[in-house]
Amino acid sequence: MGIGNLSKNQQQMDALKRDLAAVTGQTPSIRNAKVSIASFSLRAGMPVGLSETLRGEKMYSFLDRLFSIVLPRLRDFRGVSLKSFDHMGNYTFGFTEHTVFPELDPSKTASPHGFEITIVTTAGDAEKSKRLLELLGMPFEKINN
Repeated sequence: MGIGNLSKNQQQMDALKRDLAAVTGQTPSIRNAKVSIASFSLRAGMPVGLSETLRGEKMYSFLDRLFSIVLPRLRDFRGVSLKSFDHMGNYTFGFTEHTVFPELDPSKTASPHGFEITIVTTAGDAEKSKRLLELLGMPFEKINN
């Protein structure tokens, strides 16, 4: 989750960390900028994002909630795109609001913030990875021929 200019507002950043921890079950780590970019008022070492790596039981629990509860609740959801695989079979997709998770009460969370989820597999290619994710319950879009 990129935090942009929220790094200057510690209260908002703490709220985002709490929200992300409630969704995933573990505390996120802060990612700092590696380079300075003057046009963005960004200096190396400033916090620019929050990140988590889930493994084992927490990962399976998160994926189960994501596939069976969160994705079907999205408005006009017809399945996730088949075009988001990379050459190694990893799958990445994003949300415009982090408040879509049922663990979060929209009235008590930080302002809605976008984030990205990357599912890393050891499948080696997109076809094997697609089949693995289908077996785990990921709802892919239907392609009409």
